[in-house]
Amino acid sequence: MPKISKRYKKITEGLSADSAFELKEAIKMLKEKATVKFDETVDIAMNLGVDPKHADQMVRGVVAMPKGTGKTARVAVFARDKKAEEAKAAGADLVGAEDLAEKVQKGEINFDRIIATPDMMAVVGKLGKVLGPRGLMPNPKLGSVTMDVTAAVKAIKSGQVEFRVEKAGIIHAGIGKASFKEEDLFENLSAFINSVSKARPTGAKGQFIKKVSISSSMGPAIKVDLNSLGI
Repeated sequence: MPKISKRYKKITEGLSADSAFELKEAIKMLKEKATVKFDETVDIAMNLGVDPKHADQMVRGVVAMPKGTGKTARVAVFARDKKAEEAKAAGADLVGAEDLAEKVQKGEINFDRIIATPDMMAVVGKLGKVLGPRGLMPNPKLGSVTMDVTAAVKAIKSGQVEFRVEKAGIIHAGIGKASFKEEDLFENLSAFINSVSKARPTGAKGQFIKKVSISSSMGPAIKVDLNSLGI
């Protein structure tokens, strides 16, 4: 049986499988329990009443974090000529066409998000087997297939978070850092939860959001009282 450290015993005090807290109280507890030396990422996990195997129960979207995420995402842009120059000027980390596709095909995934101009989708589409499993394929519904590459790059760099439900019906994402003020974490979490709530698919029946938990990178999960969310 693995030995439980003194630190873990201390940070799990007051928590049980049945305990749930109002969002503001949960945030306060999370910050108190983020005790390691580095600035931990604040994560949210949402259990949804959907089966992603059915197309009409897929949940996916993007949301701008009002207070940023505390991390600058690395952005790759598939574009040519003038649009490629615009992407570079906007701060894209990687810009290219067939040359960038060749790097991706070799497994060089040195980025977090992809943007593509519509004319480049014939090139990007061939990378589906590499990008698809990683959830990196650009999507026009999410604003990542666009001619306005400047706005798209800046939106991601400023703290835009993409979410997508996993096979088990769970969405998780990083929405900030433990060093953020409580009110800033509250604002980010509220924005994320509301965006997921509004993304309820047509095929979802019954209770849509079943469980919400927040945690820091090295901290325990803290269950949020759904009645406190107003959704």
